[in-house]
Amino acid sequence: MTDKTITRAQLSEAVYQEVGLSRNESADLLEAVLDEISGALAKGDAVKISSFGSFSVRSKGQRIGRNPKTGEEVPITPRRVLVFRPSQLLKKKINDGMAAKRGGAK
Repeated sequence: MTDKTITRAQLSEAVYQEVGLSRNESADLLEAVLDEISGALAKGDAVKISSFGSFSVRSKGQRIGRNPKTGEEVPITPRRVLVFRPSQLLKKKINDGMAAKRGGAK
């Protein structure tokens, strides 16, 4: 694994390089896409991106947890969590990349 993280600025720069929009237009486009995705998820809608994966929001009910230090039971409140399921193509791409790094051995 690498320690590299792709940032918004780097994604915006990639759009600028690939599409040919100005840097400001590229940043605006990226923000619009991210706003659309996050808005849909906030409403509870699923977001499916072909050949990449799907994002969905799952509701978790209240449950009893335990304080590991004291052993005291503590209620964990209900909440919504974000779930990402990668597509088969993305899984294959990731696994093929790992195999190439290891010299083709699995």
